[in-house]
Amino acid sequence: MTTPAAVTYPAIRLGLQENAGQFALLLLINAFVGAMVGMERSILPLIAEGEFHLVARTGILSFILVFGLTKALTNYAAGRFADRYGRRRVLIAGWLVAVPVPFILMWAPSWNWILFGNALLGVSQGLTWSVTVVMKIDLVGSQRRGLAMGLNEFAGYVAVAAAAFATGWIAARYGLRPQPFYLGVGFVALGLLLSVLLVRETSAHVALEAKQAASVGPTPSPRDVFWRTSLNDRSLSAVSQAGLVNNLNDGMAWGLFPSVFAASQMTLEQIGILAAVYPATWGLVQLATGAWSDRVGRKWLIASGMWIQAAGLAVVCTSSSFGGFTGGGALLGIGTAMVYPTLLAAIGDVAAPSWRSSAVGVYRLWRDLGYVVGALVAGITADALGFAGAIWIVAALTFVSGVVVALRMTETLALHKD
Repeated sequence: MTTPAAVTYPAIRLGLQENAGQFALLLLINAFVGAMVGMERSILPLIAEGEFHLVARTGILSFILVFGLTKALTNYAAGRFADRYGRRRVLIAGWLVAVPVPFILMWAPSWNWILFGNALLGVSQGLTWSVTVVMKIDLVGSQRRGLAMGLNEFAGYVAVAAAAFATGWIAARYGLRPQPFYLGVGFVALGLLLSVLLVRETSAHVALEAKQAASVGPTPSPRDVFWRTSLNDRSLSAVSQAGLVNNLNDGMAWGLFPSVFAASQMTLEQIGILAAVYPATWGLVQLATGAWSDRVGRKWLIASGMWIQAAGLAVVCTSSSFGGFTGGGALLGIGTAMVYPTLLAAIGDVAAPSWRSSAVGVYRLWRDLGYVVGALVAGITADALGFAGAIWIVAALTFVSGVVVALRMTETLALHKD
C-alpha cells in the first residue's frame, strides 16, 4: 500500500477551532451530499406507484436496495482509496459520479432507469459522505470527535430533511417530475465546485496525529481490518451491527412511510412535511448528542437510542393522524440522533490513525447494507403482512440490536483520553 504524498501547509494542527475554516467548508459540502439523497425521500415511492404503476412493495423498494448495495460496497472501497490516494481526490470523484443523477430522475422513461440513477447515487454517496466523515475526524483529532461527528451528521441530515420538504412542496404545485429534481442540478454543481476549488487534503493531519499518538503497533492488513471491525473486536462489531439495523429501519421508513401516509389520506404537502420530520429531528438533535457522547461515553447512548427508535416505529405503526405520525417520526429521529454520530465516534476511538479510514469504510459497508436488508425485509413483509406487520418486525429487530450493544460493546471513550 502506498501512502498519499504529504501535503505541506503551514502550521498543521489538530483541533476543531484550529481547522474551523476547512471544517465549516466540509460541513457545507456534506449538506449538499445529504440534499442529493433527500430530494428522493418524499416523492420517489409515489412516482413508482403513480407513473410506473408498480404495485408490489418489493418492486417499489427496489430503488433503495440498489442504492444501499452500491453505497455499501463503495463505502468499503472509499476507505481504502482514501488511505491510498488521498481524501480530496475521492471526494471529487464522488461528485463527478453524481452529475447525471438529477437528469436521469427527471427524464427516466422506465423504472430501470430510476434504478440506474440510484446506483450512481449510491456510488456518489459512498465516496462523498465517507470521505467528508474521515476528513473531519482527521482535522479535529481525538478529543472532540463526538462533537465533530454530531456536526457532520447535523449538516447532512438537516439537508436531507430540507430537500425532502422542498421536493414535496414543489411536487404538490408542479407535479412529481421533472420540477422537483431541478434542485439536484444545483446541489451537484455547488458540491463539485467547492470540492475542486477550496477543499484541501488532510493526509498531513493524519500523519501528525499518528506521530503524536503512543505506540499503536503495526498497521493491520485490509483483511485484518475487515474481520476486526466486522466480528473479532467486541466493540467494533457491536457498532457495525447497530449501524446495519439503524439503516435497515431508515430504509424501511424511506420506502414505506410515504405510502403509509398516503393510505391515511395525507396530502402531498403533508407527506412532504412528514417525510422531513424524522431526518430534521435527527439532524438537529445530533448537535447535542455528538458532543454529549464526548462527556458521558458512547455505549449507552447507542443502546438507548436503538430502543427509542423502536418506540418511534411503534408510534407510527399505531397512528393514523398527522399528529401521530409527526410524534412517531420525531421520536424515531431522536433515537437515531443518539446513535448515528456516536457510532462513528466509537470507530474513531478504537481504530488507530493509520487504519481509521479503512475501519470507517468497513463499518459503513455494514451500515449501508442495512438499506438492502431493510428494502428486502420491508418489501416482503409488507406484501405478506401489510404495512403494520412490516413496521412491527423492523421495530423488534431494532430493539434487539440495542440489546446486543448493551451486552457486547465495551465503552470506547476512555481509549483516547489522556
